[in-house]
Amino acid sequence: MSTGKINVSVENIFPLIKKFLYSDHEIFLRELISNATDATLKLKHLTSIGEANVEYGNPVIEVRIDKEGKKLHIIDQGLGMTAEEVEKYINQVAFSGAEEFLDKYKDSAKDTGIIGHFGLGFYSAFMVAEKVEIITKSFKDEPAAHWTCDGSPEFTLVPSDKTDRGTEIILHIADDSLEFLEDHKISGLLTKYNKFMPIPIKFGTKTEKKAFGVGEDEKMEDVEVDNIINNPNPAWTKQPSELSDDDYNKFYRELYPMQFEEPLFNIHLNVDYPFNLTGILYFPKLSQDLQIQKDKIQLYQNQVFVTDNVEGIVPEFLTMLRGVIDSPDIPLNVSRSYLQTDGNVKKISNYITRKVADKLKSLFTENREDFEKKWNDIKIVLEYGMLSEDKFYEKAGAFVLYPTVDGKFFTLEELKETLKDSQTDKDGKLVVLYAQNKDAQHSYIDAAKAKGYEVLLLDSPIVSHLIQKLESDNENVTFVRVDSDHVDNLIKKDENAISKLSDEEQEKLKTAVQEIVPSTTYNVQLEALDSQAAPFIITQPEFMRRMKEMSASGGGGMFGMGNFPEMYNLVVNTNSELAGNILNTDDKTQQEHLVKQALDLAKLSQNLLKGEELTAFVKRSFEMIK
Repeated sequence: MSTGKINVSVENIFPLIKKFLYSDHEIFLRELISNATDATLKLKHLTSIGEANVEYGNPVIEVRIDKEGKKLHIIDQGLGMTAEEVEKYINQVAFSGAEEFLDKYKDSAKDTGIIGHFGLGFYSAFMVAEKVEIITKSFKDEPAAHWTCDGSPEFTLVPSDKTDRGTEIILHIADDSLEFLEDHKISGLLTKYNKFMPIPIKFGTKTEKKAFGVGEDEKMEDVEVDNIINNPNPAWTKQPSELSDDDYNKFYRELYPMQFEEPLFNIHLNVDYPFNLTGILYFPKLSQDLQIQKDKIQLYQNQVFVTDNVEGIVPEFLTMLRGVIDSPDIPLNVSRSYLQTDGNVKKISNYITRKVADKLKSLFTENREDFEKKWNDIKIVLEYGMLSEDKFYEKAGAFVLYPTVDGKFFTLEELKETLKDSQTDKDGKLVVLYAQNKDAQHSYIDAAKAKGYEVLLLDSPIVSHLIQKLESDNENVTFVRVDSDHVDNLIKKDENAISKLSDEEQEKLKTAVQEIVPSTTYNVQLEALDSQAAPFIITQPEFMRRMKEMSASGGGGMFGMGNFPEMYNLVVNTNSELAGNILNTDDKTQQEHLVKQALDLAKLSQNLLKGEELTAFVKRSFEMIK
């Protein structure tokens, strides 16, 4: 038997490990299973190249709870270690890693989160155990070894009578960590961190029905089988050619058991130069809400779950997607600010952006009709991508769609070509009309369509930001919401309409209306429109409304318009019969009555009549039809 002192200058390293990493102490299990997996995969490699003269077989990693003995066992059938290797790797190498970690990170250890990448993997066991044993037998023809340490720098190392290859780690669980002797706790951790580890992980047994006998004699009986908690060959480790649509959908349900809607489509990532990255991203059905649950993409390193906070690795607009990314090349042991400046991470982010754009383009090209059907469910991600990622914006012209209120779809170039003859104004600008709400803006849409104009339906919450960008990149294109002016003014042509009223009469009419209509809300404008057009029309200037929207949805803060009062234009049609009646009545009460009723009708068409005003309008209208 040999005893010794671990060569380490920090005498109380175990309490420090426990203290600094306490918030993340459940990670010990992931670390120990990762080590067991590494030992098994290394053996597989050595047997495949003929350097280990043993049978690899079908190894499993077993996790076993001994509740009475307060012990947790992790057993593998991997490489194993000789006594000399235990001395080297456990007493020297791992500990120097632990000490270096404490030296470097003890001030910020709480923020680092990931343990194993500091060489601390094995010693994370002491966060939950008061004593740890290692019983190990190397694949080499040497005696087995038994190492014990009680959480002080002293250890014992003695021969063991273990005869089968591999390593068993026994954790004597400390009194403050007894939760790790509960089946449901260990089962939950294995599912969280080790669900897709490449070696089968056994945790107890389960009962399955099995058929015995043939034909009429066939009977179903319960049998006990190993409870393997992981899928060692998840879909992302395979080639796209090996997988059907059904396989991708099954894997989606494996990742998100509580998600019942099928994803719209997936993007399989697979690159080995200049970095390694595999994964599958899914486009789920998305709502209009920008505050969508992010943190749905799971990040793995060689099939070991690391985090579902992939900010900085995946471009922000794609964090609304779901799926898996697996890369050994992402530095996981550093702060997020470092991640964002790391060259490799930037390359990965750019690759994912490009791959997503290429996939969208091919989906659009191969089956445009299907792509159009899915447009409303994916547009929020794509529009956000155009605003936030220049590289995505450059490619987006090939597949981003602009739907009309009638359900037709155009790319931007198709739109320009379609509209140029009918919607170019007298200054040579192409005016793209759009609505944000088909019902609320129905009368305005109708008026525009009667003129032969196309009206787009752009209803996402970031549309103001998007059209601002499109206008700045397309010199002779302007976007105008369909209710921002009377239809004759939306696209200014050369025709000058003639008013039935003289200049003097117009001035008198304007004064009469202004006396009744509140000037804090309405700017009264007289327009000579078709006599059949509405007498009063409420519009909201495009610039003001757009700035308010941008301010409300973020990004327009510099305009400070979030608290501006709502201002509208009240367009009075001087050629309408009502304008003549308002002008020619001498009864002030009747004049006020006509103006209020006309204003309320205009407000009603814009969905602006509410509350007390609506009640008064309904009462007044009933009086009129007695």
